[in-house]
Amino acid sequence: MQLRPLVLLALFSALVACSSEAPKPAAPQPTPAQEKKVPGIEDLGPLPAYQREISGTLNGVPAAAEVELALLVIDDRSRPQQLLASSVLTGNGKPLAFRLRFNPEAFPAGARVELRGRASQSGQLILHLPAVTITQAITQSTGPLQFVKAP
Repeated sequence: MQLRPLVLLALFSALVACSSEAPKPAAPQPTPAQEKKVPGIEDLGPLPAYQREISGTLNGVPAAAEVELALLVIDDRSRPQQLLASSVLTGNGKPLAFRLRFNPEAFPAGARVELRGRASQSGQLILHLPAVTITQAITQSTGPLQFVKAP
């Protein structure tokens, strides 16, 4: 029997055995009571200095409805001209909190800017948010906003 293949096999086995890591103990999972998340709001982290935020709550959104919010520049004929920010949320049957971040430098001076929203379920439009005029490019809260039945 040749010694060379046996030595290579032993050396390779020793390398494989040394390269495996010992199992690490599992970190304890936080319980739902420990998590301080607001339902509907994804954790975006702290607000960067170059951004502003519009926040509030949406009322009247049924569970499992898909909600689309958009901050839009609107022309004289009430048509959207530019999208400043958008967000998609899922309804939970309770007041739904939202946070919409935007760049204040993209906010046009003197133009009409509106927050608009719609809710759909199974691909069908069921509710819409009456347009909310946003006059300044500052961080602000709209408070509770009520969705109404779509025409």
